[in-house]
Amino acid sequence: MDFDLENPLTDLHDDYFDSVTSLFLIESDHMPSQNYFLTLQHGDFDISVRREAIASVSQFSCNFDPLVSYLAVNYIDRFLSRHGMLQPKQWILKLLAISCVSLAAKMNKIEFSLTDFQFDGGMIFDPQTIQRMEFLILGALKWRMRSITAFSFVSFFISLSKLEDPPLLQALKARATEIIFNAQNDTKLLVFKPSIIAACALLHASHELFPLQYPCFRKALSSCSYVNKENMLKCYNAMQAIVLEGYEFVFEALSSSVTPVNVLDQQFSSSENKSNHTSTVTTATTTLRLEKGIKKRKISGY
Repeated sequence: MDFDLENPLTDLHDDYFDSVTSLFLIESDHMPSQNYFLTLQHGDFDISVRREAIASVSQFSCNFDPLVSYLAVNYIDRFLSRHGMLQPKQWILKLLAISCVSLAAKMNKIEFSLTDFQFDGGMIFDPQTIQRMEFLILGALKWRMRSITAFSFVSFFISLSKLEDPPLLQALKARATEIIFNAQNDTKLLVFKPSIIAACALLHASHELFPLQYPCFRKALSSCSYVNKENMLKCYNAMQAIVLEGYEFVFEALSSSVTPVNVLDQQFSSSENKSNHTSTVTTATTTLRLEKGIKKRKISGY
C-alpha cells in the first residue's frame, strides 16, 4: 500500500498497527523536539527562518496535492528542531524547502522533475546538491519519513461521534482538515501532539457545523483514554484564532448560496418532511449568524 497520512505505516506494520494504541504510543517520535517550541517563542531561533522556509514549500509544491506541502513542513520542523536553526540565507532556506518537498513527493510516489522547483530567484540547484541535502534531512529525522500527523487520528476520533450519515461525516472531516492545514503555520500549536490537534480541529468543526451534537462529541473525546483533557482544552483555546479567521468565509458562503447548506439539510431530512426544507435552511443560517455575532469572544472551557 502507498504511503497515506491517514494510515502512515500500514504497509510496513500491518499487524502492529491494527491497534490504534500504537499510533498514540509513537506519535511523539514524529514531532519536533520539546525545546523547539520554546526556542521559537523566546526568540532563540529566528522565527522568520521557519516562516520563509514554509513560504518556499508553498511555492515549490503549488502543483502537488496539499498533503505533500503538509508533509514537507513536518519534515522542516523536525529537521530544524534536531539539526538546529539554519543561517538565515535565502539559498539555504530554498534548498531546505526544495529537498523537503522532494522527499514528501517521493513518499507519495508523485512523479516530478527538479526543473519543477526552479524559480525566478536566480538560484538553480543541481541534483547532487539536492540529494546531499536530502540525506542530511534523512539522518536528522532518523529515516522516519512516514510521519504520524494529525491526519492519522481524524478517522478514529470521528468514529466517536454520533453522526452516521456519510455526507455529514464528510462535511465534518473536510472542515477539520481545513483547520489542521491552517494550524500548521501557527507556532503556538507546535507544542501539542498530533492527536490533540486532530481532536481539537474536529471539536471546532463540530461546534460550527453541528452545534446540537457538539456537547456529546466533546464528552466522548474528553472521556477517551488516549486524550489528555487538560492539553486538549489548552489546544482548543489556542486554535480559536485560527478557526475564526476561516469562519468568515464559511458564513459568507452559507449566506450567499443555499448549495453549501445542503449538507446541513441532510442532518434534519431523516426526521423532517421535505415541506420543512425552507425552515431547515433558515435555522442553519440563523445559527451561523448567531455564531458570527460572538466570534470575537474566546470560547473557554469548551
